[in-house]
Amino acid sequence: MRTIFHLDLDSFFVSVERILNPSLNGKPVIVGADPKHGRGVVAACSYEAREYGLHSAMPIGQAYRLCPHGIYLHGHHEEYVRFSKAVERLLKQYAPQIEQASIDEFYMDFTGTTRIYGSMFAFAKKIQSEIKRQLSLPCSIGIGSNKTIAKICSDYAKPEGVTYVMPGMEKEFLSPLPVEVIPGVGKVMLKALHERGFYTVGDVAKMPEDYFGAAFGKYGMALWHKANGEGAEYLSPPQQRKSISKERTYGKDEVSKEKIEATLFKLTGEVCQILRNKNWQAATIGIKLRYSDFVTLTRERTIKPTDDDKIIFETALQLFRKAFARRVSVRLIGIRLTNFSRFSEQQILFEDKDALRTKMFRAINKIRDKFGYSSIKLGGL
Repeated sequence: MRTIFHLDLDSFFVSVERILNPSLNGKPVIVGADPKHGRGVVAACSYEAREYGLHSAMPIGQAYRLCPHGIYLHGHHEEYVRFSKAVERLLKQYAPQIEQASIDEFYMDFTGTTRIYGSMFAFAKKIQSEIKRQLSLPCSIGIGSNKTIAKICSDYAKPEGVTYVMPGMEKEFLSPLPVEVIPGVGKVMLKALHERGFYTVGDVAKMPEDYFGAAFGKYGMALWHKANGEGAEYLSPPQQRKSISKERTYGKDEVSKEKIEATLFKLTGEVCQILRNKNWQAATIGIKLRYSDFVTLTRERTIKPTDDDKIIFETALQLFRKAFARRVSVRLIGIRLTNFSRFSEQQILFEDKDALRTKMFRAINKIRDKFGYSSIKLGGL
């Protein structure tokens, strides 16, 4: 039997914000859009905020009506990435194989490691305490014979719980749980299941597979298998990233061309930071422009492979200025890099201007990786 762990960092964005600012401890904290503009959603909220009915993906305006006294933060994405990488480095000390499902979720395969680590439950508690001790981050861990069970288990005893379903006990564990605990069951599917009288996982498991195949197609059949305790038993290998992109949705539609270009400049710096950290160069630069009436344009251009902020920004700027041809305010601006190649630093006898710029940008990356992205900023290019 397989032994799969699913580690979920509890209220991750809020936890990081509390590390950066301990005065937020014990208070209702909401990370997401600015509630004053009423646009956007809740990215994460503390358990104190959840007592008022808030949850992730809730419209920010609705969240503010339910909890007007909450502390609303835009968040520090670069810090979330930094802490996520720190967790991954810690887990790699123990796990033979890791699959990062999202910035705050990790699957680990510990099949066959009982003789090394002993009790899997006790070992999970050790990992949990190590993350808390070294990084001050709370987490919950689920253990099961496949990824579906492990994920459901990690949600079962939040926050800071460890749940282990022994092999062969999957259906018994799942049966009384509400059907929405099954990964992939959203509002639409939940409503459809309730309309048919399915309220618990056991209700689904008792019906024949063919019924769900006829009612919901392939998705229904997958749902039935999950309800019967089945799921993927092997982790997915790391996928080569095919694009790097950043975009900004304005809280209030923007009309200033200069301000939009300043946003594009900042986004360019962020994608170039990621590009260099991966030791890549990009040959195709693209921009995304969405007007206030939701008309969306994308433009791209292929150039000589580079990781230079100046070259990439100038290319993106040219694309934007050609696309920005309507007298309509802008809702979103974004940049996207594709067509990657591996960077290879050649040894050269006399360092020219380009070589010095390459070294400068890599030095900037090291400073930002250590002290945060905002620790050093580039002037206008």
